[in-house]
Amino acid sequence: MHPRTAATLAAALAQCPEAVCRRYLPHGRRQGRYWVAGDLHGARGRSLYVRLRPPGPPGKWTDAATGEHGDLLDLIGHRIGASTLGPALDEARAFLALAVGVRNVPEAARADPPASWDGAAAARRLWRRCRPLDGTLADAYLRARGLGDCRFPALRFHPALAYRDAAGWRRFPALVAAVSGPGGALEGVQRTWLHPARPAKAPVAQPRKALGRVHGHAVRFGAPGGTSTTLLVGEGIETVLSLVAAVPALPGAAALSAGSLAAFVPPPGAARLLIAADRDPAGRRAAAGLEARAMAQGLAAVVLVPAHGDFNDDLAALGPRAMAARLAPLLGLGAGP
Repeated sequence: MHPRTAATLAAALAQCPEAVCRRYLPHGRRQGRYWVAGDLHGARGRSLYVRLRPPGPPGKWTDAATGEHGDLLDLIGHRIGASTLGPALDEARAFLALAVGVRNVPEAARADPPASWDGAAAARRLWRRCRPLDGTLADAYLRARGLGDCRFPALRFHPALAYRDAAGWRRFPALVAAVSGPGGALEGVQRTWLHPARPAKAPVAQPRKALGRVHGHAVRFGAPGGTSTTLLVGEGIETVLSLVAAVPALPGAAALSAGSLAAFVPPPGAARLLIAADRDPAGRRAAAGLEARAMAQGLAAVVLVPAHGDFNDDLAALGPRAMAARLAPLLGLGAGP
């Protein structure tokens, strides 16, 4: 396999500089042998100059207002809000794989079409860049939902995680949750973008997005074993943490969606499943399907339904003590979890 270096990709991008500019600086325009734009954020204007043809190396750019300069790989990194080189390399490979009319592009630059992008590896890189929750906006977000005592290794914080939508690239603080398979290996992450000034989700269309392989896997809070062979399973992180807050001895797993809940594989050591159902039809069907599959495999299973909109609403309305008392008959707490 050919080496896929930053220099190789930058050289490949320099063979189609106008195509790169039209994609990543669409509000700019061609002026002589340059593409002219307002700045690295893609605004209209005349400050940023990208050389399209000789004399001088094509693809080199300078922002006359700030003094910043670089090549087209640097430009792509700025435009997608990449904090490290890896995402810029992935974006450049995807662009070159789709580019039309680009001649003599090195095989190393074309070797990774978008379909071969490894989302699980990207999720692991993101996870390594996150930090513990204590004292962060993610900590405040969970506390505002009555989940202040729910601290698990599967939850971390990112102070400025890139978010992309029709408005372009922006950065928000984020709660990041590790998604793992039955063996414990990290397969993906769930990102919840947060409001920078108050304990709420960010004001965006999709404040939650998954990255990597998450179907059938889960965010795990503790593990069956020791004094408990019962596992609590639900869709959302807040749903599962709300029940764990009421009954701390229970290990939990958040599957993140109805489809993933229906495909959830109980880990070794689980003898009984408590399945927290969402009240919508898809959630009810997923919970019932998992219940039937678990019982067919010889596991005891029971479906829990919230009294209010979801179990976090129940926690807010009842408090953890009253919620635990209400659930005790279903959980079999008289004999221990």
